[in-house]
Amino acid sequence: MDKKVIIFSAPSGAGKSTIVKHLIKKYPFLEFSISATSRQPRGSEKNGIEYYFFTTEQFEQLIEKGAFIEYEEVYKGSYYGTLRSEMERIWDKGNIILFDIDVKGGINIKRLLGNNALSVFVKPPSITELRNRLMKRNTDSQDAINKRISKAEEELGYESQFDYVLVNDDLQKALIEAEKLIEEFSSR
Repeated sequence: MDKKVIIFSAPSGAGKSTIVKHLIKKYPFLEFSISATSRQPRGSEKNGIEYYFFTTEQFEQLIEKGAFIEYEEVYKGSYYGTLRSEMERIWDKGNIILFDIDVKGGINIKRLLGNNALSVFVKPPSITELRNRLMKRNTDSQDAINKRISKAEEELGYESQFDYVLVNDDLQKALIEAEKLIEEFSSR
């Protein structure tokens, strides 16, 4: 069996998590890859469910041991990464790994896995619409929204490095398009 992965990356607010949740429900052969992080759990987050939580020191020891297929220090001392053991766990069940991951992480995994990876960039219809979505969430300060928008403008410059760009201007259309991508990739 081919060890396949499907990567969804996008700027914050583009709708990637909504699309990924839909695909996980619809296709039993897809399994979500749980990322590792050195940040503290938020709210009701549980270790091994939303993330694998490590201290910064533990995370850095895992890096030294080569435990990650990819990782990034997003902010000083704040790491996110994909454990090799998590990928093997999913592949051992015969499932395809589904990633909901930041843009740079998505590019790194695609580069490492080549044709065994399908990378999808979820693009908002416009920066204006992205700002509106982030404001409607009502979870971030205006300053945090401005930082997300600035990061999104940078991330949009990477879309050409993905196999497919999925514009999410109509969620139902985007879901149907994502389903077609999954069905084509999983059957080859």
